[in-house]
Amino acid sequence: MYKILENIYIGEDMYRMKVKGNFEGKMGQFYMLRAWDTYPVLSRPISIHDIDEEGITFLYKVVGEGTQILSNLKVNDTIKLEGPYGNGYAKVDGKVALVGGGIGVAPLYLVAKNIKNCDAYLGFREDVILEDEYKQVCNKVYTTVGNTFVTDIIDVEKYDYILTCGPTLMMEKLVKMVEGTKTRIMVSLENHMACGVGACLVCTCKTNEGNKKTCKDGPVFWGEDVIFNG
Repeated sequence: MYKILENIYIGEDMYRMKVKGNFEGKMGQFYMLRAWDTYPVLSRPISIHDIDEEGITFLYKVVGEGTQILSNLKVNDTIKLEGPYGNGYAKVDGKVALVGGGIGVAPLYLVAKNIKNCDAYLGFREDVILEDEYKQVCNKVYTTVGNTFVTDIIDVEKYDYILTCGPTLMMEKLVKMVEGTKTRIMVSLENHMACGVGACLVCTCKTNEGNKKTCKDGPVFWGEDVIFNG
């Protein structure tokens, strides 16, 4: 069990939790979080937002009973963490665009800290959050709110790589936008997960190489390999 250093509401139905300890993790990986004994049954998979000398930080959105329990935790409360799990983003050279929608902005911050030449495109429903944080680690930061989408403002051909996380429709559109260009894209899927190690098959997704387990083979895949409408 680890001690909570911070657990605050930051906007857009999202919370930021920092947990004290010495943690490992690569950009795009996730941990399984649990602050209860047997109910709700399943731990919650949350991607790594940041890691520093104090501990590890997660962003999460309250969408059910598990995340509601997480949101009620206070400083000095304890939580169980298991991980890191999954295969994250590959470290790439060249000009990179990070494209996040909603809670999908969460894992891209650690990516921005590890990739030098990147711009960020962040889309939100009502309120812009984390813009100042991303400006500290990116060349340029572009934001959209409401009925304007990040896919409306990005010129994909300006970039060698696009690394994205967010709504499936957004990522699927980006994959189609790079077809026929030199730009390659990595997508982080947000399929429902249960075990985190590929045993339960809950998070199975379809790819050009057959069925894959999002938690073990992903959550990050090359966009051209994913069958979105499978």
